[in-house]
Amino acid sequence: MTVTEPSDTAAAPLVATAIDVVAAIDVGGSRIKAALVDRSLRVVTRTTEPTPPDIAHDVGTVVAGTVDRLVAASEKDGTPVRLVGCGVVVPGLVDEGTGTGLLSVNLGWRDLSIRDLVRATVGVPTVVGHDVRAGLLAEVRLGAARGARHALFVPIGTGIAGALMVDGAVLTAGGWAGELGHVQVESDGPPCPCGGRGCLEVVASASAIARAYAARRQSAPDSQSAADNPSATQHAVDARAVAAKVAAGEPDAVAVWQRAVAALARAVLATITITGIDLVVVGGGLALSGETLLAPLRTELEALRTFQRPPRVVLAELGDRAGCLGAACLAWDVG
Repeated sequence: MTVTEPSDTAAAPLVATAIDVVAAIDVGGSRIKAALVDRSLRVVTRTTEPTPPDIAHDVGTVVAGTVDRLVAASEKDGTPVRLVGCGVVVPGLVDEGTGTGLLSVNLGWRDLSIRDLVRATVGVPTVVGHDVRAGLLAEVRLGAARGARHALFVPIGTGIAGALMVDGAVLTAGGWAGELGHVQVESDGPPCPCGGRGCLEVVASASAIARAYAARRQSAPDSQSAADNPSATQHAVDARAVAAKVAAGEPDAVAVWQRAVAALARAVLATITITGIDLVVVGGGLALSGETLLAPLRTELEALRTFQRPPRVVLAELGDRAGCLGAACLAWDVG
């Protein structure tokens, strides 16, 4: 019998085995949130970088640079990786089937072949999705909507978007599904940049709430005009501050908040009526107000509801990383 003796190299440190990962890239108007994610959806490493102003001209190179930095960071930390796929999610109108960014006003592109450009530079199979629909997918897999089959995900921030899952399938409609922010909720409401009037986004978004509160305070009998008080515009109150004033019972803040909640409830109820969803997941910056937003929303929905089944209304759990984690889900689903 031959006995193999330990070699001199046996005491050398073991080399870690590379793990399979996908790159998950969430391209936003101001920031790119990116991560390497393994098959169990564990984040291996992540980063946040500013979105280049000219990203529309070279999205493939931008994404490839981000991926290279993620891989280098992971290996520096002692976790060698093998990149097997890439998921990219973006705002605007997105055709997931062709991987095309149909339109993004903020990012400055139209009919951009994102999938082909990224695949050519990163060199791995690539899938492209919509950031909010990807966020819904992540909340279903990992967050507040675990196990749901009929759900609405509503991130409320500077704007309002929506993503729908019905019978376990995320609705895309060639990229046109989920534009909840442009449902009319007030026939005589403010004009919307989309060309409509009284859209949900110009009544109930965080920016709309801040504008409405500022206008109400400016027109209050005891308020100074902007000319008399130039510093007034320098200390504009954002929606988070309005929420704090609501919690404190300030009448102007409460009036603005009630209008926004009522508008949101009408849009959500219409969605429930049409689709039959039974779970509403509220995310985005305005969701940081917690029960100050959710409690009156539940009350308003119950007051409006007739035959529709009562929905659960909950806070999103994944915060601003939902889109990035959703991009990882998309990449692994096709991997």
